[in-house]
Amino acid sequence: MKIICITGGMGSGKSVVAKIIETLGYPVYYSDERAKQLYFDADIKPKIIELLGTQAYIDDKTINKKYIAEKIFSDKSLLDKINNIIHTAVKNDFQKFLNEHKDQTFIFKESALTFEAGLNNACDKIILVTAPKDVRIKRVMKRDNLSEQEVMSRMANQWDDEKKIPLANYVINNIESEPLLPKVLDIIEDLKKQENIF
Repeated sequence: MKIICITGGMGSGKSVVAKIIETLGYPVYYSDERAKQLYFDADIKPKIIELLGTQAYIDDKTINKKYIAEKIFSDKSLLDKINNIIHTAVKNDFQKFLNEHKDQTFIFKESALTFEAGLNNACDKIILVTAPKDVRIKRVMKRDNLSEQEVMSRMANQWDDEKKIPLANYVINNIESEPLLPKVLDIIEDLKKQENIF
């Protein structure tokens, strides 16, 4: 079994790439999505409330993303503490996912902070999804209904593509004028060749 990590900065389109791979029949673990769900885990929720207060939750199914972001992105120590809680929970959750798919040759893991959190060492190969910064900013502003300043402040906590590109095995430049599917298929074919799977 090989763990192939899919990463990229906010608005790069890594989730779109992950969805394409899932549609092709491969198991994909969505770290960022699972992290949001794990906020409601019986062991995790009390720790989050202790750190950020009850305002971190809107109700039993919704976290207060705006409130949490404002708190953690303006306080590095809070960001580190939250990351420590959530990353540990995601790590354990991913192990369960691996056990459920142990008969698979490739397991794909989508995660925004693969490099920043030092998770790249646990990947056999890394697919980095990139896009021009101005395009990414516009995408996130539209998607999350944020101001340009809010997006920039969150992006400041992620590495620049220039730093990540030399560390990745594959780079997909996600720009609207070029279809993603052929790029993804090329990578899958290359992975299969390396594993001698035909």
